[in-house]
Amino acid sequence: MTVFVYDKTFEGLLTVVFDAYSRRSFPDLLLAEGEPFPLFYDEAVTICTDDAKVDRVWKGLQKRLSAMALSVITVAWLSELPGADMLLFRYIRKAIDAPHTIELNFGDPDVLEVSKVWKKVTNERLRVIQFLRFQKAADGTFFAAVKPVYNVLPLTLLHLKDRFADQCWLLYDLRREYGYYYDLKEATEVRFEEKEAHLLSGLLSEELMDADEKLFQKMWKTYFKSIAIKERLNPKLHRQHMPARFWKYMPEKL
Repeated sequence: MTVFVYDKTFEGLLTVVFDAYSRRSFPDLLLAEGEPFPLFYDEAVTICTDDAKVDRVWKGLQKRLSAMALSVITVAWLSELPGADMLLFRYIRKAIDAPHTIELNFGDPDVLEVSKVWKKVTNERLRVIQFLRFQKAADGTFFAAVKPVYNVLPLTLLHLKDRFADQCWLLYDLRREYGYYYDLKEATEVRFEEKEAHLLSGLLSEELMDADEKLFQKMWKTYFKSIAIKERLNPKLHRQHMPARFWKYMPEKL
């Protein structure tokens, strides 16, 4: 068994692809530095991310796959599922070695599985966009927090910058402890060394809220309750269309 150790970034994965072909030795297992090795293995190789190698591999893939297939690869990477990197390595290797494009060959188990992972991530992106609730802070910034199953925040930026182009906002991922701040021009990734209460709970405290925010939340709750028809309540269907894991960040459900 051959083990490759790398930094668990997408650029690192592309470097792994380059070095594997250069060495003519392909990994059976991909690990991050510090992860425990299997009990038995033949060789361990440490891979250092190299931008030049990344660029060459990506340009090679652009010649073999459509823009949509390249997007599928990058979106599937954001799943962060166990073994996703090895799955994508096999997919990329097949794309390089095949005489024709593999992207629609769903008879191949790896192509099919990458497609399934892509669908899971894109569905989670849609849920985040649907159930996102911004709260206005006293300084005029709109704050929203989510805890998505997959790392989908980067996939929401295009929509949010278009939908809320005239507002400064901060979108924060509670699970991965990072977010994006939009300053009316561009969205910048941000991280916080010290986490205030709202970065842990996902909700602004009353002293941080804009003066009208509490009133708007009360009005929204009243509207939400007034349109509900008690005789037609269907909790199971409600949870199916609005997963309960989002409720704690939605004013109308508090």
